[in-house]
This record gives sequence, C-alpha cells and structure tokens, in this order.
Amino acid sequence: MRPKILGTLSLAALLLAVTPAVAVTNGQPDGNGHPYVGLMIQFIPGTQLVSVCSGSALSATKFLTAAHCADPSLPVYVTYKSAPPFSLASDFTQGTFYPHPDWCIGCGPGLPGFDSHDVAVVSLSSPRNPGAFAELPSPNFVDSLPMRTQIDVVGYGVQGFTNGGGPRGQIFTFTRYFAPSLLIQSNNVQSVEFIKLTANPAQDKGGICFGDSGGPDILTGTSIVLAVNSYVTNSNCAGVTYSQRVDLPDILSFINSIP
Repeated sequence: MRPKILGTLSLAALLLAVTPAVAVTNGQPDGNGHPYVGLMIQFIPGTQLVSVCSGSALSATKFLTAAHCADPSLPVYVTYKSAPPFSLASDFTQGTFYPHPDWCIGCGPGLPGFDSHDVAVVSLSSPRNPGAFAELPSPNFVDSLPMRTQIDVVGYGVQGFTNGGGPRGQIFTFTRYFAPSLLIQSNNVQSVEFIKLTANPAQDKGGICFGDSGGPDILTGTSIVLAVNSYVTNSNCAGVTYSQRVDLPDILSFINSIP
C-alpha cells in the first residue's frame, strides 16, 4: 500500500466546537503539556476545504513542520490554541511557508524512495509566544539514542474513524493530542533520513495519523524535537510510522537559515 501523508477537512468543521473522540492512535488531550505545538492550515483554492498539519514553535516567528504540508506559493495560518472553537481572525497568524529546497516525494522506487528532506519552516508575519519553545537537537543526535528510547508524539490529526453506512470516514476533533511511542530498529536506507516509531495501541503506545504531519517527535522529558511526522504506511494509522530526522547537518542548516 502506498504511504499516506496529508488530510483535508471542511472549513465549516474547523470553526465548530466538537466533542473529542477516543484517539485511534491511543493518545489523550495535551492541554498545556506541549504549548509550543501548533496547528497549521492552508486554504485550498476553489474549494471549501483546508489542508491540515501540525508543527512546533522554535521561536516567536519560526514554526517547524513538514515540507509536504503546504504550497509555498500560498500563505499558511498557525495557531497554538489547543482545542476548538477557533476564530480565524483572532487565533491564527499568517505565515510564509519555506520547504526544504531538496524536498522530493515519490522520486524513488518503493517505500525507501518515497520521501526525502521532508521538512519546512514557516516564518510568521508577527511574533507569537505560546509560552515555551521547542529545541533543536545537536547534529546526528539520533544516532546516539538506543532502540526503545521513549518518544512523545504530538499533533492535531485524526483521532478516530467512522464505520458502517458507507465509506470509512476520518474524525478530526482539532484538539492537540499526545501519545507515548518508542524508537524502534530500522535496518534499511530509510534510517539515514527517518526515524521509525511504533504505533501499536496494544502495547499502550500511540502513533501519528492524517493531520499530524509536521508535528514533533519529542525526546520524552525534554523539549528536543528529534524528527517531524512524515507518513504512515496504511490507512488505519497502525503498525509503524516514519518521521523526518531534523538532527541531520543539512536539515539543521536549512532550518537555521530561515529568519
């Protein structure tokens, strides 16, 4: 099955308060746990839909997310409010989207070549202080971590599915959730660029789903972002997930180059 990365939702649904559902990725509402994790949207021209991703504040004007999340020719909008209802006028800040210049999706065969340099920075038009900021790791920091290192995944993505009476639908609650996960072994070419995380609820671990793209994978007990959520390998958001490492020297250089 082809990897899955991006979700859309109706603008009307975004503006409504909704009741949180039990997260299919085994998470729970974040509240004020990770105030620097935000929701990013971009309006899809000619539709009543917006694309949805997550990300994290590195400073009052710099927001880290995934390159596949947005069209750089159009503005994006970021909020750090953890749950609806949202006001486009008062809760969101406009920003300019800068994907990594070497980002490429579907440029190679199979899963190992599916994605590359999947990181982007949003420069906000005005400063916003969410109360705390995420931190970048030192170069090649991930290589020093043992397998089964504890990771926190955080984002605003799909938290459930509807079943019966037609096609399976996604439930967005637009609420910031977090879940525990574990770094697991990846003995293939992907480990050069991506970390691999378990997403198995049976092990009391969570994982990412549609709309969590760009959200941070945080070293538990710190504010250090090891990677940004990139893609899942099935439509159930189960099994394992892959996230673009941000500790690679060229990735860090790009992030630091954006004011």
